[in-house]
Amino acid sequence: MYRLQSLAARSLIAGALDQCTPFTLTSLTGVRHKSQGPSVEKYGQTRFLTAEAKVSAGRLNGKMREKTLSMDTLNPQVKAVEYAVRGPIVLKAGEIEKYLEEGGTKPFSEVIKANIGDAHAMGQQPITFLRQVVALCTFPELMDSPSFPEDAKWRALRILQGCGGHSLGSYSASPGVECIRKDIAAYIEQRDEGVPSDWENIYLTTGASDGIMTILRLLVSGKDSSRTGVMIPIPQYPLYSAAISEMDAVQVNYYLDEENCWALDINELYRAYQAAKLHCQPRVICIINPGNPTGQVQSKKCIEEVLHFAYEENLFVMSDEVYQDNVYTPDCQFHSFKKVLYEMGPEYFNSVELASFHSTSKGYTGECGFRGGYMEVINMDPEVKAQLVKLLSVRLCPPLAGQAAMDVIVNPPQPDEHSYKQFHQEKSSVLGALADKAKLTEQILNAVPGIKCNPVQGAMYAFPRIFIPPKAVEEAKALGMQPDMFYCLRLLEETGICVVPGSGFGQKDGTHHFRMTILPSIEKLKVLLGKVRDFHISFLKEYSALE
Repeated sequence: MYRLQSLAARSLIAGALDQCTPFTLTSLTGVRHKSQGPSVEKYGQTRFLTAEAKVSAGRLNGKMREKTLSMDTLNPQVKAVEYAVRGPIVLKAGEIEKYLEEGGTKPFSEVIKANIGDAHAMGQQPITFLRQVVALCTFPELMDSPSFPEDAKWRALRILQGCGGHSLGSYSASPGVECIRKDIAAYIEQRDEGVPSDWENIYLTTGASDGIMTILRLLVSGKDSSRTGVMIPIPQYPLYSAAISEMDAVQVNYYLDEENCWALDINELYRAYQAAKLHCQPRVICIINPGNPTGQVQSKKCIEEVLHFAYEENLFVMSDEVYQDNVYTPDCQFHSFKKVLYEMGPEYFNSVELASFHSTSKGYTGECGFRGGYMEVINMDPEVKAQLVKLLSVRLCPPLAGQAAMDVIVNPPQPDEHSYKQFHQEKSSVLGALADKAKLTEQILNAVPGIKCNPVQGAMYAFPRIFIPPKAVEEAKALGMQPDMFYCLRLLEETGICVVPGSGFGQKDGTHHFRMTILPSIEKLKVLLGKVRDFHISFLKEYSALE
């Protein structure tokens, strides 16, 4: 082995020396060595000339080496993956942005990207206390600075004491830093008014998406009619359909009730489940609450029905709760699936397998770039739990900065601490502004002929239904695209507004929607909504659908 390494090193040196002819062994050492076999210089020249000759010969024969990885050899499951939130329309928006930056002219001066829930990119300011704690963890020398409050220093010190070498640059245990896991368990117990939470059931993740993908990897198995069926809401967040495609599982759609503010209908669950059993084995049901893209907040009764359904049909429950802090309608309240499960009694609470997900990216912090998140997994078989830990260990650990950010969210300043007042003001300001923008969006869109928008009860999006005239539908089909994609591309090219077609999230046949975020500033949101209104009216007139 050592000899092979030595030969490899000689080859590397030879190639380098061949390109640096002024430097010889003599000039470097001052000693002329007697040649033994081919010189190093000659060896390098021969080696490289031979390679060049082969390439030249290949070109002369009109042939070049084929790519090992091509569209023909690419994993077919990767080809099947689609992710509308960053799909073709967003790429087109990027092209238009670049065109404008280079001096090009359009009927608008900027592209407003309302396609994704990226709060800080839309101008939302960071929560001061969170950034203070993460800064202190990243650069502990700041502990001596009087500019940082003691409650932030105390939290940062505690986090660092749980890190290897007291450094955020170290790896943590694969499930996450222990003290952060304990803080999350304490947060869950407080949120759920005393429902017990075991910190060893908490796993830090790289955003909620990482946790969702991990749990799905455990669940997906089988071939043909025994393939795992994954029940997902329609409309859905495209992470789910993308993951199902990548893992070659079976997507089982259950449709939310648009006429009833996107409520979940238990009869629809049974319909979807029974239909799926004919060609796959449904094993898991996914719920997004509050909803993305639909913005609904599920009632406690609805959650009870879902959990009873999962109990009866022996389904694993995945509850995506990343928008749990984003509830705007006064008569709506967030209920965690775990709390409702507990209140249904021991028979349910001790048997239904449940994974719940949360994230730093949403809520009132909007810290998408830290990629922080966690999942709580209960009632998992102990042997499977060991396999989960093994799977998590393959990716070593989530980013420690993201773990620290997650800790601040679950362990914020308390009323008796120095930073509480500012923290509370900033949090209330963000959530209050989002509530105002949710109401404004609903009101303006519902005043436009041919647009119907359900109340944005929570989350960060509106998902209005749009009427697209038959002539426009025909034109879209002639161009080989979905009607709502055609609509959204026209909207982008004529106004600079980037939204996502509803077809990327799933929708009932014959209906058309788009998803837009409510995150822009109130001033920019008014501009955005005004442009949507004017465009839609013009669009209807163009296709003779408006008197």
